[in-house]
Amino acid sequence: MFRSLLITTLMTTTIPAAATSLPNEPVRMLDLTRYAGQWHEIAHLPMFFQRKCVDTITATYTAKPDGTIGVHNECRKKNGEMDASDGIAKTVAGQPGALKVRFAPDWLAWVPKVWADYWVIDLDADYNWAVVGSPSRKYLWILSRKPEMDRQLFQDLNARARQRGYPVDKLVMAAAVH
Repeated sequence: MFRSLLITTLMTTTIPAAATSLPNEPVRMLDLTRYAGQWHEIAHLPMFFQRKCVDTITATYTAKPDGTIGVHNECRKKNGEMDASDGIAKTVAGQPGALKVRFAPDWLAWVPKVWADYWVIDLDADYNWAVVGSPSRKYLWILSRKPEMDRQLFQDLNARARQRGYPVDKLVMAAAVH
């Protein structure tokens, strides 16, 4: 009796957890032409290079003739001034949703550690929102084409990121969620 109860308990507690977890991997299809343009950050995991940003955080992606993508990040700092940084992204062969991005100067492009993983892990079919992460789960951004997001959508994206293993309880809010 005890053994069958233990087996039943284990099955009901482990199978649903396994069934609801999502793989942490880039999306299989990403049209960079549609992805290009301005994105508003809704939330991100804390990181050193965004420590001074408080709101009005945007990322603008521009396709370049050589196949790379120009990256322009901007945010409003605590003192009210705007801060900006420019970088470049490139695709990873065979993985449309996996990009590498760097903000170091061109002459350092050969150094492997200057390129960071930028994985689009969740994407709206109409490219209205995106969730960007990394293999380490150290980085996470929830992005929208609009400077605000519907609360239910945010909660759904948050839940899916949690199922991928991201520590969403540490998210820093950068925009309005209604």
